[in-house]
Amino acid sequence: MHVLGQQLLNGLFQGSIYALIAVGYTMVYGIIKLINFAHGDILMIGAFLAYVAVNSLGFSFVPAMLFSMLGSAILGILIEKVAYKPLRNSPRITLLITAIGISLLLEYGMQLAQLAGPNPRAFPDMIKNNTHRFLGLQISNVQILIAVVTVMLVIALQFIVYRTKIGKAMRAASFDNEASKLMGINVDNVISFTFAIGSALGAAAGVLFAMYYPVIDPLMGIMPGLKAFIAAVLGGIGIIPGAMFGGIVLGLVEALTKSFDATAKFSDAIVFSILIIILLVRPAGLLGKLTREKV
Repeated sequence: MHVLGQQLLNGLFQGSIYALIAVGYTMVYGIIKLINFAHGDILMIGAFLAYVAVNSLGFSFVPAMLFSMLGSAILGILIEKVAYKPLRNSPRITLLITAIGISLLLEYGMQLAQLAGPNPRAFPDMIKNNTHRFLGLQISNVQILIAVVTVMLVIALQFIVYRTKIGKAMRAASFDNEASKLMGINVDNVISFTFAIGSALGAAAGVLFAMYYPVIDPLMGIMPGLKAFIAAVLGGIGIIPGAMFGGIVLGLVEALTKSFDATAKFSDAIVFSILIIILLVRPAGLLGKLTREKV
């Protein structure tokens, strides 16, 4: 019983990281209907920025996290302005191919850069990772930090989206871009801000992921990015609560499948099977509503 409880606890923390990444996917899709497959690599960029902040600049955890989030937010804005904005009125397949191209550019660009190189690196210990016991379960300082940071960022995001003027503009643009323009909303600025927020959350998830699995490399964002995309689809792509819910569910499923010998080897296959099942059974996601478009 303790083993099952421990796996559920681990899955909850793992799912929190997926949820932060998935929110970035779903925010961008909600406004411009783009699956930004480069978003997973923002996780990698965020981890490397924190690595530099700690090793080269001597930052502690909080300044390193803020440095990583700010740098990734700026990168997200640049990617949107340079790669996506000129193609905004192009067919969706063009934007999708561009997103994949940006993803490859970030991955192999980091491999070529002197900063990263092709080899994995050990991520620095930003806090003392002591282990505590509670009700027979083990919980580490890093896991506690993941929970605290995730909750704080989710509260901050909810405040921005529902209590600020830019948040109201984001919700309006996600409902109807053209009507938002007619109402005087600068949709270009809203889209850039959305990319900034999503990239900052992705960077925070990257730092937490690197602290949880303390080895980083230029390809580290591929698998978490894909799983976070599945989480976003599972909860309902374009719906922020759905992305959070999907991330937690996916983390729990992954932890449970790895806890049994019969399914441990097929854990990733089971996770990706969820994407196929949800697209066949409920393509709008668990919290999404199926809408029909007149052609």
